[in-house]
Amino acid sequence: MIQELLVAAAGAAAAVAVYAGAAARVVKQYERGVVFRFGRLRDDIRSPGFTMIVPLVDRLHKVNMQIVTMPVPAQEGITRDNVTVRVDAVVYFKVVDAADALVRVEDYKFAVSQMAQTSLRSIIGKSDLDDLLSNREKLNQGLELMLDSPAMGWGVAIDRVEIKDVSLPETMKRSMARQAEADRERRARVINADAELQASKKLAEAAGVMSDQPAALQLRLLQTVMAVSAEKNSTLVLPIPVELLRFLERATPGTASETEQAPSPMPSPSSAPPLSPMPPPVPPLSEAYLRGRAAAEEAVEDLTGSSVEPTHREPDT
Repeated sequence: MIQELLVAAAGAAAAVAVYAGAAARVVKQYERGVVFRFGRLRDDIRSPGFTMIVPLVDRLHKVNMQIVTMPVPAQEGITRDNVTVRVDAVVYFKVVDAADALVRVEDYKFAVSQMAQTSLRSIIGKSDLDDLLSNREKLNQGLELMLDSPAMGWGVAIDRVEIKDVSLPETMKRSMARQAEADRERRARVINADAELQASKKLAEAAGVMSDQPAALQLRLLQTVMAVSAEKNSTLVLPIPVELLRFLERATPGTASETEQAPSPMPSPSSAPPLSPMPPPVPPLSEAYLRGRAAAEEAVEDLTGSSVEPTHREPDT
């Protein structure tokens, strides 16, 4: 009798163990358990930890509540200003209602992916190229609103949407590069012109100060000479101001009187007769020179004698 009781107790314990093993479930911290009893949804959502279900009656489905990062395939479209672009994005979303994510949509991940691709093509057609390149924050917000509205009915919340890359045709890239280069050159010219204007104003002020104080010009000249000589150059270029020449002209005695006694302007070449070249002036002969010359002539006559003219002979016939 006791042996039969022990066998029955062991069988019951084994049955309880098998039942407990079939009914026991463990839900992780980032998951939620949704129970279906005979195909009907149970209202109680199983929280993380150890839980029990009725074997052969209940079905427990675990739903991941973590944020899912889903890349959106690159979509090609034409912008509002007729430029063909290729845009890809990434969507961050999570499940906020595990029951709706299982009941209201067959595959919520695939549904979010398809909706993201459609919304991205719609955003491309409604935007300009400049908005896609420089105003992405506004486009990201608009894309997030387009995805969040239907996703809330599926128990899914869109956390964030980001446009990753915008691919342009090569011709458009070259055109934009030329435009950027032209804009940079324009700004460089404007900056140079502004610098020249400011420098000219400062130089005009300096010239006004130097005109009031002539010694300032001499000091500036000496500073320039010192700056050039400090470089150990073998050649020194010294500029002479016109004011210094005028000062020297006024300081030289007799210059003004000579200029005042200068003859009147020469007559025009048409009215004046042509001038013949003047012979060089002959210096006066001294008396000693004349006596020496006469003595030299007498000595020559004594040596040569009287001059005899040669006779000409006629040729024989």
